[in-house]
Amino acid sequence: MGDILITDDERDIRELISEILIDEGFTTRLAGTSDECMAQIATESPALMILDIWLKDSNMDGIDILKSVKRDHPDIPIVIISGHGNIEIAVAAIKQGAYDFIEKPFNIDQLLVVIRRAMETSRLRRENVELKRGDTHSTEMLGDSAAFRALKSQLDKVIKSNGRVMLTGPAGAGKEIAARYIHANSNRASAPFVTVNSASIAPERMEEVLFGREVNGRGIEQGLLEEANGGVIYFDEIADMPLGTQSKILRVLVDQRFQRVGGTDKVQVDLRVVSSTNRDLPLAIDAGTFREELYHRLNVVPIPVPSLEERREDIPVLAEHFIEVFNKAQGLPLRKLADDARALLQTMLWPGNVRQLKNVVERVLILGENSGNISAKELPSIEEGGGEEGRIVLAGGLATLPLREARELFEREYLLTQINRFGGNISRTASFVGMERSALHRKLKSLGVVTSNKAGGRVAYLEGDEA
Repeated sequence: MGDILITDDERDIRELISEILIDEGFTTRLAGTSDECMAQIATESPALMILDIWLKDSNMDGIDILKSVKRDHPDIPIVIISGHGNIEIAVAAIKQGAYDFIEKPFNIDQLLVVIRRAMETSRLRRENVELKRGDTHSTEMLGDSAAFRALKSQLDKVIKSNGRVMLTGPAGAGKEIAARYIHANSNRASAPFVTVNSASIAPERMEEVLFGREVNGRGIEQGLLEEANGGVIYFDEIADMPLGTQSKILRVLVDQRFQRVGGTDKVQVDLRVVSSTNRDLPLAIDAGTFREELYHRLNVVPIPVPSLEERREDIPVLAEHFIEVFNKAQGLPLRKLADDARALLQTMLWPGNVRQLKNVVERVLILGENSGNISAKELPSIEEGGGEEGRIVLAGGLATLPLREARELFEREYLLTQINRFGGNISRTASFVGMERSALHRKLKSLGVVTSNKAGGRVAYLEGDEA
């Protein structure tokens, strides 16, 4: 439920509080002096602190500790307790950032209520920060293709571990959604998910953004690593990180601690690291733009995220999901896909992957009709290049071929597209194109089209080409 640091110079008091909290499902740590308290915080930040105002044989009293912790760790809720309490001390503690003040001898039920409220307030504050930063992305994984099921199976296997995951795949394929799915279903789900957009941060500011900074007279500014403490840090497109920063991130992965820019103290963090890339990192290593040791540290569990063309079966499901999303978020029309639109979406090229599909759906909902099913005519297609209704414009190369060669080329490309649209299922392909299954097999053999397993499903390709 939460790690609580109890600091009180009376051993019986701190042990009594600890026993009660353990019975309630919390974990606790104990400190009898200010030095012990600060050492515990330096080792690992607690979820909440219970702090006595008066500490015998200590260099700091409770108010001093409160000021220090609130300066360096403003998100830790602190409940002050004292046997010498009065209204002035209570007011001073609240002004310095304490969540609440309880006077000894205290009622245990009252203390438990305050603790639970403090932790809930801390959680809501963190969620509010995430909302302001826009961290409200969906973690829903949608699809039923073989490639999608293979991906989800791999993600489900890594959810409960703390292993570092490297997500690979083309831009727009859904690597960040996969990372958020890992976080949302792990035991860190209630802790932060912080994204580091490596490509969007100026190289000269990268270390300050990641590690935070300390400025004399202005206190501490937390970096993204500190904000992610206890949760998941997601390095989006890690290959874009500057070389100098890569070496420092490598040290963080080893020690789970770092120094802020301009600071001298070590900051301890507890992080799970997920990273992604659309590049070939071994090639980047050979080119000297990516550190090999960092690659091996991050690539503990490599998981490929398939492109949209590898999961064509999922395209109608994703498109209908985006229609619902835009209806709820923007009030755009809630329309269905006509059969011809579903077929065209599954046969189009998607170099931008899921991101491109989402943009196409939004465009159709904005520019199209307000009611009725979405037809193929409303989708961007080859007809946009010109030509009359009901006609297609031939590609230049196809138009220069004799009829027999052009027909063979068309049949090959058409059947390749349809087989991949149906996830390599020959029976469904034969039914759609209007051929007997045995006749389709013969036709594929004559055209040099073969199928094999790839990305968890079957795909079609030309014999002699790489699958």
